[in-house]
Amino acid sequence: MSAVTAIIPARWASTRFPGKPLVDLRGKPLIRHVWERACRAKRVDRVIVATDDMRIAEAAFNFGAEVALTSPRHPTGTDRLAEVAAKLKQARIILNVQGDEPDIAPSTIDRLAAALQGDPRLGMVTAANPITDTGDIGNPNVVKVVTDADGRALYFSRSVIPHDRDGRGGIRYLRHQGIYGYRRRVLLDFVGWKPTPLERAEKLEQLRALEHGVSIGVIMVRRGSVGVDAPEDLARAERALRGKSES
Repeated sequence: MSAVTAIIPARWASTRFPGKPLVDLRGKPLIRHVWERACRAKRVDRVIVATDDMRIAEAAFNFGAEVALTSPRHPTGTDRLAEVAAKLKQARIILNVQGDEPDIAPSTIDRLAAALQGDPRLGMVTAANPITDTGDIGNPNVVKVVTDADGRALYFSRSVIPHDRDGRGGIRYLRHQGIYGYRRRVLLDFVGWKPTPLERAEKLEQLRALEHGVSIGVIMVRRGSVGVDAPEDLARAERALRGKSES
C-alpha cells in the first residue's frame, strides 16, 4: 500500500515562464531535480508527476518517473493534485511537492509526512523558515505565517504579521513555504469547497482550509528552497544546487 504519495504538479503554460518544467538546469530538466529529491525522501512510497502536457509527460517518462495525465482545465495545482489523489484509494497522505523548487530538501518532505503520521489531529501540514532579510517582512509577495504554541497555523498573510505595535523588536517573522501535506480525505474535501472570504482577500488558498476549521501543522526549517518563477531565477537555482549531491 502506497500510504504516502508525493505528487509533483507540472504545467507548461506558466505566464511568466512558459515551458518551465523542462528548462535545462545543470544538464537536467528542472522537474527532474524535484522528482529525484522527492524519490530520496525515506517516508515516501510513491512519486508521481501530474501534468496536462504531453511534452512534460514524455520527458518525465523518459527519465523514469511515474506520470499521471490530468485535465487541462484545472485552475490551480491543488486541483490537479486532487484529480490524481481521487484515484489513489490506498493512499492516506498526499504531499504536494512544487515542481519549480529544484533544491527542495528530502528531509523536509520526510518531516511533512512524519508530522501527519504522528498527529491525527492535523488535517494538513506545511513548512516555514525564519525571515532573515528585513526587506522581506513588508513584501506582499512573501507570505508570512503565525503559529500557536503547538506549532499549528493561526493565520497566513501577505501583510506583516505579527504587528510590532510598540516597535520593541525581537519578533521572529516566519516565511511560509508553498509545500503541503494533506490527509487524502481533507484534500478531496478542500477542492470541493468554494473560495472563502479571507482566501479571496489575501489570494491565499490555505486560508480556505483554516476557514473550514482544518488544523494545519507548520514544521520549521532553517531556510527555504529556491523557487524558479521566472528565467532570471535560474542563476540563483544553479548556485543553490552547486556542490550538492544529486545522485
